[in-house]
Amino acid sequence: MNLDFPAIAPSIPFILQGIPVTLKIVGLSALIGFTLAVILALFKISRIKPLMWFADAYTSIFRGTPLILQLLIIYYGAPQILGFEIDPYPAAVATFALNSGAYISEVIRAGIMAIDKGQREAAMALGVPYSKMMKDIIFPQAIKNILPALMNEFITLTKESAIVTIIGVQDIMRSSYIVGGQTYRYFEPILIAGLIYYVMVIILTVLGKLVERRMARSD
Repeated sequence: MNLDFPAIAPSIPFILQGIPVTLKIVGLSALIGFTLAVILALFKISRIKPLMWFADAYTSIFRGTPLILQLLIIYYGAPQILGFEIDPYPAAVATFALNSGAYISEVIRAGIMAIDKGQREAAMALGVPYSKMMKDIIFPQAIKNILPALMNEFITLTKESAIVTIIGVQDIMRSSYIVGGQTYRYFEPILIAGLIYYVMVIILTVLGKLVERRMARSD
């Protein structure tokens, strides 16, 4: 095997410049996706049929189609349908947020439904408003229970963010491709990109476990 890492060593800082881009996309997408997921989860457990149908249909569509297809539809389809172009960065954030919202909504719904039904009945008997009951009683407990699943989704989102390279976002993968084109050595830059993603996932995993332990001690 003819690997020549010294040949691309000067380009490693350039590949590392893709880390902030990746983290910004993942962080913003996760924040928007979580907000959307909360709304969808509340729709799913509501007694209003149209809201339930909408949430179920939304989840079915975004969980039942490939993420890369959703990205291409939003990036390339927007000019044809909406009449204006979307820049690669907003298209990536929108795609990941919409997709993540569908997956996380199921996690949140399951977390809410896992809370003892007696707590909701007791709150209603005491006259606690529904919004206050969800915000102060049910939701905090649900978040604590589903934290591992949320961290797994965040890690998955970090790895899947690599597909934004197909629409020209200069993330870690795109930077490695550029280095490969400049040096005519593609394998080494891709290996370095893989190592960067691996380190990021390990760091996120450790942070998730630390948060879980701290919340467990607070019980």
